[in-house]
Amino acid sequence: MPEVIFPGPEGRLEGRFAPAPKPRAPVAMILHPHPTAGGTMNNHIVQALYKTFQRRGFATLRFNFRGVGKSQGTFDNGVGELSDAASALDWVQSFHPEASTTWIAGFSFGAWIGMQLLMRRPEIRGFISIAPPANLYDFTFLAPCPSSGIIIQGAEDEVATPPATQKLVDKLRTQKHITIHHDVIPKANHFFQHEMGELMTSVDDYLDMRLDPNSPIR
Repeated sequence: MPEVIFPGPEGRLEGRFAPAPKPRAPVAMILHPHPTAGGTMNNHIVQALYKTFQRRGFATLRFNFRGVGKSQGTFDNGVGELSDAASALDWVQSFHPEASTTWIAGFSFGAWIGMQLLMRRPEIRGFISIAPPANLYDFTFLAPCPSSGIIIQGAEDEVATPPATQKLVDKLRTQKHITIHHDVIPKANHFFQHEMGELMTSVDDYLDMRLDPNSPIR
């Protein structure tokens, strides 16, 4: 997991990058939870997502938003962080301009940023949003949501509440031409403290389905 430093809108951004093992491999980028609540690219869920995509042969990047770790700048309430994510994706794509497809995955605040990014980047064909805080942030920008993906929620989440997440899922499912999967992990809180196995099984099962050459979802 080589450390990388690349240019962002407010200076250097720090990341970990796993290059793809073969040409035309897909690209994946993982986004971490809230910077002012201790969120970093070393969050255990972010690292697990990173390893999952890396294992599957993706060119995979996780990085620290501005003001976190060695990344320069200061927290910008999501506006600057979205710009950071766009710059990070540009950086990965500069190594893999021929990438077959692009995925975005995020946890909590990172899920909110990731879903904003997919509205701007038509090359993003799949997303994994873990505990998107639909009760804390406005998700009305997903109109329409351009990509199919999965939203995973803990049944006992005290931060991103299950009813708000269900409302977001129901709204997205009214749209045509995309398919939204929704998994609720029993007993899990916002951090999936004792349910990491169940969480990653959900992620892997979804990726198995989507990455199958015969998948009905493109």
